[in-house]
Amino acid sequence: MQIRKPLTANALRKMKADGEKIAMMTAYDAAFARVMDDAGIDALLIGDSVGMAVRGEKSTLGVTVDEMAYHCRMVTRAVQRAHVVCDMPFMSYQASVEDAVRNAGILAARGGAHSVKLEGGEEYAEEIRRIVRAGIPVMGHIGLTPQSVNLLGGFGVQGRGEENAKKLLRDAKALEEAGCYAVVLEMVPRELAAKITASLTIPTIGIGAGNGCDGQVLVCYDALGMNPDFTPKFLKRYANLYEVIGDAVRNYAAEVKSGAFPDEEHSFGDKPAQKK
Repeated sequence: MQIRKPLTANALRKMKADGEKIAMMTAYDAAFARVMDDAGIDALLIGDSVGMAVRGEKSTLGVTVDEMAYHCRMVTRAVQRAHVVCDMPFMSYQASVEDAVRNAGILAARGGAHSVKLEGGEEYAEEIRRIVRAGIPVMGHIGLTPQSVNLLGGFGVQGRGEENAKKLLRDAKALEEAGCYAVVLEMVPRELAAKITASLTIPTIGIGAGNGCDGQVLVCYDALGMNPDFTPKFLKRYANLYEVIGDAVRNYAAEVKSGAFPDEEHSFGDKPAQKK
């Protein structure tokens, strides 16, 4: 098997400079990560979205650093090329700079993350500077920040109106100046996202922010159609695995109940099978 060279944070920055779009998707385990890496995904995000997408919770707030490190380690074991980004979960960096550096270090050392991602704007510039100084690349995240869902009042579009747009522009520049190598723009009007993208030398990764960003990210379970009840405007489904998996499981259950499975081909006999 050919060993592929892993993408670094600097490689993603170069992709923006070269005009090459960045394809990013979430992953939470080795099986999905291997498929995505083999398919050519540039970056895999171990998102704290695991709380909602995998565990069925109503928000991301209950996810811990240890849980993120656990899922990150599964992903890093499976990939060769994709850049692996791990979310810093709620309250892993908000209380102090020391917490931020310590927990980023756990995700890098124990989880194997190539970089970490944290939500928030200029108010977290010092935390970002210190994490970068410790040798861990940081991806920023502004716009809709799910860890602040209670403060924001829900999962709505951010940056509408002149003052709100100016605030996001200031945040984006502050993140770049603090040392972020990229920034996620979530649920931002496409015109504003394009303006922010043009103002930065680091790449922007959009989700619900239009095609003017330098790349895009989607939650894998959403893009693959695992939850038929989740239908936000920005989501495009590239498969309907809810139906595919459901059909496969129904067929399996029916064959078990009818006695069709396991048949002779899928059973061991008293004597070894003759080689043809």
